[in-house]
Amino acid sequence: MYNNSDKEIRAILRDYKKIAVVGLSDKPYRASNGVSQYMMDKGYTIIPVNPNCSSIFGLTCYTCIDEIPGEVQIVNIFRRSDKVMPIVEEAIKIKAKAIWMQLGVINEEAAKLARDAGIKVVMDLCIKIEHARIV
Repeated sequence: MYNNSDKEIRAILRDYKKIAVVGLSDKPYRASNGVSQYMMDKGYTIIPVNPNCSSIFGLTCYTCIDEIPGEVQIVNIFRRSDKVMPIVEEAIKIKAKAIWMQLGVINEEAAKLARDAGIKVVMDLCIKIEHARIV
């Protein structure tokens, strides 16, 4: 079961403002791009993670989350469900506070691993939609 309460989601969005977006695209028509732009407009710090880009939104783009200097609070995943586990393992290594798997991204095994490491997990929900809905 991976449904989070509104209270849990609101707390994540209120308490954590630094988001590494894994799979962020430089193409404006991609969901990851629009969602990240929205979150930046709402005051969140976005850290692009995409090995195929050097920068997105004028921000340095990293090839993986363990290359990011400083703290990462939320790891927002725009990758296929079968590609999530290594990202979650990196998130555990860097001591992220929350993993957010976007709409359609579901990996129960990775979610359990993250929760067992004390990381909050949101799965199969869009961070932009949830922010607009409850914050």
